[in-house]
Amino acid sequence: MNYTKEILIEFKPEKEFFVGIDSDGCAFDTMGIKQRECFCPWMIGYFGLQPVAQAARECKEFADLFSKTRGANRHKTLKLILSELLPSHPMTKSRKFKVPQLPHYFEWVDNPKSLLSDSGLKQVIANTTDETTKREFELVLNWSERVNWAVKEIVKGIPPFPFVRESLEKLQKFADIIVVSATPGEALKREWEEHDIAKYVKIIAGQELGTKKEHIKLASGGKYKKDHVLMIGDAPGDKDAAKANNALFFPINPGEEEKSWELFYKEALDVFISGKYAGDYERKLIEKFEQLLPDTPYWQKRK
Repeated sequence: MNYTKEILIEFKPEKEFFVGIDSDGCAFDTMGIKQRECFCPWMIGYFGLQPVAQAARECKEFADLFSKTRGANRHKTLKLILSELLPSHPMTKSRKFKVPQLPHYFEWVDNPKSLLSDSGLKQVIANTTDETTKREFELVLNWSERVNWAVKEIVKGIPPFPFVRESLEKLQKFADIIVVSATPGEALKREWEEHDIAKYVKIIAGQELGTKKEHIKLASGGKYKKDHVLMIGDAPGDKDAAKANNALFFPINPGEEEKSWELFYKEALDVFISGKYAGDYERKLIEKFEQLLPDTPYWQKRK
């Protein structure tokens, strides 16, 4: 089935509750392998970062795995690395390496109206006559498509975290469940179907259908009672998407994913369904989650 934004808009509740679940790093232990084996090597290759490859890897892991930007859209992260993190890295400075800058692409990333996906890149390329601008976007598109290829070739056979399947089975009795992700839809559909858990969700929403904030808004906005909408995620962006829609948030803590899912299955799910999740229960979970993800790169703290 091909999921579209119209399916999100026209979605009608079948259950009393609504739950959105992120995929990479949340339902599946795929964040690490995707970033280290797919995103990072091709970022170094396509953008000519070989002289500072170690620094590039440190920046990529900090931005995508171990900081408050964990789980962000690939284009927001690429821009952050090229424009801020890598230029300020000690290795980059000591080697006097000039990090490639893509001003037209950066401006596009910062524009809230931009569709930050391969299709969005193709639209820009098709609609611009400026050769410099076109080359920037073609370079990024080639990188993004190569990453997608690498993910398809490398990321296989990785099952959901323990207690994910059990949670979905239990949750489907009470809630409409959808996948809410910044990953391309094709990869999401493949992963969820490969492990036979797509049957538990109503919609698989990837980057082509908009942001996570938009996914939740379109699918649940005005359709469920207060405190009946929950987002499960492993990144601050997931929490922000939930709170922008006045939804509740259950964090899957990085490094403690199995414990987090066990807690959800054995306790938090029932607390949510009973109407007692909002307030102190949610606040304590979020406080612990936020302590795990810093906003300052560790190399900036070196003396």
